[in-house]
Amino acid sequence: MTDGPTYGFDTLQIHAGARPDPATGARQTPIYQTTAYVFRDAEHAAALFNLQEVGYIYSRLTNPTVAVLQERIATLEGGVGAVCCSSGHAAQIMALFPLMSPGKNIVASTRLYGGTVTQFSQTIKRFGWSAKFVDFDDLDAVRDAIDEDTRAIFGEAIANPGGYIMDVRAIADIADAAGLPLIIDNTSATPYLCRPIEHGATLVVHSTTKYLTGNGTVTGGCVVDSGKFDWSASDKFPSLSAPEPAYHGLKFHETFGPLAYTFHGIAIGLRDLGMTMNPQAAHYTLMGIETLSLRMERHIENAVKIARWLEADPRVDFVTYAGLPSSPYFERAKTVCPKGAGALFTFAVKGGYEACVKLVDSLEIFSHVANLGDTRSLIIHSASTTHRQLTPEQQVAAGAAPNVVRLSIGIEDADDLIADLDQALARATA
Repeated sequence: MTDGPTYGFDTLQIHAGARPDPATGARQTPIYQTTAYVFRDAEHAAALFNLQEVGYIYSRLTNPTVAVLQERIATLEGGVGAVCCSSGHAAQIMALFPLMSPGKNIVASTRLYGGTVTQFSQTIKRFGWSAKFVDFDDLDAVRDAIDEDTRAIFGEAIANPGGYIMDVRAIADIADAAGLPLIIDNTSATPYLCRPIEHGATLVVHSTTKYLTGNGTVTGGCVVDSGKFDWSASDKFPSLSAPEPAYHGLKFHETFGPLAYTFHGIAIGLRDLGMTMNPQAAHYTLMGIETLSLRMERHIENAVKIARWLEADPRVDFVTYAGLPSSPYFERAKTVCPKGAGALFTFAVKGGYEACVKLVDSLEIFSHVANLGDTRSLIIHSASTTHRQLTPEQQVAAGAAPNVVRLSIGIEDADDLIADLDQALARATA
């Protein structure tokens, strides 16, 4: 549904990428639970393996169910292609893999999910890569952090855990001036609230585990390519511009044009890293996306009501929700996320660390889990869990100080959620 009429988001979230099954007429996308696919003949097999023909070889690379999900997410994000994989963390490595080599670095926001900070500050060192963490509200600092070995800039549209809104266009302009791709994690916003490619992003990554699936059943990740970056403009990205030995000297950008990055992600990334999404996970996520806009509207409606209530409560020091007029990101949110500032934010409990722990233990409707984007309302004390590996300074910079808890507001009755927070705060601050 990418050609012909321009369809609205609500239509695309149901139909994009999906067609009735040609063998049976099944209207819902089937789960193609198979590892391999029969070739028509030896010539067909050779053409597939030589990237001369598009098709299915082995489900580590491509799968019909996953292919529908890839097309749907790419369409919703306004990209030319997408590669789905096993988790959001896998998506981040997949996104960097074609861009990096030993000795190269990325410039990353200080306001990132704690697991991402650990992945970028510790794990990627094993590949010989490194990250420079910068406050993305300080544009001069971002410019100054870029050097000859920088290969990408990475940030979150709506930062986890604090719900801070990134000025995607401003950072994209810096990336463009430096000839670098901008990678945006759009997990917390979803394409319903923010389409980073329209603001200048090169690549978009998702943990499809979160809002896209929406029901807390399966993990998954996705990398979406805008198709707009000139990978041959410099010698910085040889994986995409130079001859590829594994394919007899084929040059991905020269051969595949705007789809070069997507083809590389499948033909090299999935082939060699093996971070494959299974077809059942893709099926659950496709079903989740069908109601994405409806869910996001309720998530935001509830988040606004609860954030306002918390901000007025004397037992609360502050609330970080960008949907509140008191937030320094309130005006920016109108541009970056015009349909709402998401449903993820933090608040500080008077009484500090101990009060936060008591609060978490006293809630009845809110689930204490290390996840977000579920239909259920969730809470976690980031400093003792998801951001535990960070230094105190890193925790504060990321918005996960010891006196702060993170809320992921679900789609339950907002008054019930407020009553639950009220009784828990009473116990925590008694």
